[in-house]
Amino acid sequence: MTNADILFQNANLPAAPLSDILVRDGVIAAILPAGGMAAEGRPTVDIGGRLLLPGFVEGHIHLDTSFYGDDWVPHKPCTDGFDVHERVRFQAENMADAAPMIDRARNQIELSIAQGSTRMRSHVMVDGSVGLASLETVLAVRAEYRDLIDVELVAFPQSGILRSPGTDRLLDEAISLGADVIGGLDPASFDRDPQRHLDVVFGIAERRGVPVDIHLHDGGSLGAFTIEEIIARTEATGLQGRVAISHAYGLGDLAPDAARRLSARLARAGIAIMTNAPGAHAFPPVALLRAEGVTVFSGSDNIRDSWWPYGDGDMLGRAMMIGYRSGFYTDAELEAAFDVVTYGGAKALGLADYGIEAGKRADFVALAAAHVPEAVVAVPHQRAVYRAGRLVAENGRVIR
Repeated sequence: MTNADILFQNANLPAAPLSDILVRDGVIAAILPAGGMAAEGRPTVDIGGRLLLPGFVEGHIHLDTSFYGDDWVPHKPCTDGFDVHERVRFQAENMADAAPMIDRARNQIELSIAQGSTRMRSHVMVDGSVGLASLETVLAVRAEYRDLIDVELVAFPQSGILRSPGTDRLLDEAISLGADVIGGLDPASFDRDPQRHLDVVFGIAERRGVPVDIHLHDGGSLGAFTIEEIIARTEATGLQGRVAISHAYGLGDLAPDAARRLSARLARAGIAIMTNAPGAHAFPPVALLRAEGVTVFSGSDNIRDSWWPYGDGDMLGRAMMIGYRSGFYTDAELEAAFDVVTYGGAKALGLADYGIEAGKRADFVALAAAHVPEAVVAVPHQRAVYRAGRLVAENGRVIR
């Protein structure tokens, strides 16, 4: 026994009997049937038969652009349908009148922690319009909350790379400053030169040894073409298993046979797909992708910002949304939706210490449900969140 031992008792683990979990120095040391370990003077936490789940993985969020906790900003529709260029312009206009970014980022990260996320990937604007200022702010917020949540940052060219002079240099500097991942945005439709755009993204990834996560909103054949180009770059640079495509709406536009063929290629290249099952958009066929061996993960994406007014930072609610929109009804399908916001996210982000098993970090969420399928459909809001064995949030309140 060490001074850092904690014994979690009477935990209802998925596909396991009621269990006790010994945590030592923030890591799971042992899991035994309930009553199998004596307290022996250790601090104890009685889970009381509640379902104990791994901490959720918030795999795609924008900490720098949310207005959560700020004044309500009415949504402004695009002139004609959905236009990324116009939405970027609306965002710049709204950000000029918003509260300080550091306050808004704190509000959003606390929302995510309170809902049960213990790991996060946030995209942060790095381009000619904002330089490195947004990244510097979010890096400060990451440091402030480092004991409550792990945050991975993506240098994200929201204004494009080629259309925003100097962005290629800024993206490279962002990695030196502390960003962990290099991002991209609609190489064909936004910058209108997919080859040069991908030259920059994959060039930095190779030179700096960092993963890639590219926003891809383009639908139909243009989206499929861009996915094929990203697959080719991934294989050519040896970055299999280190590349993600976020949104990939085009996969949802393809006929099943075409989607299956492209999914098989994604799986061979080890490219993960992020979907948040958004609004009125087509979105990737989650079941088909998973059946072909593609890692699928999820995130809140935008929370109450210039893109849409929705979002609550709840990844369990996101699993319900993915299941609902995907037509998932059986227990196995509901468990697949849950995997997308937990183990799928952990695999996409390369988290080797994730999960409820010996040797993994003790990140848990305890809530009232009999099993995972019930948790996905009921989305219980009363939760206790533990990071490395320490209570960091309970019933919607962050504990500092």
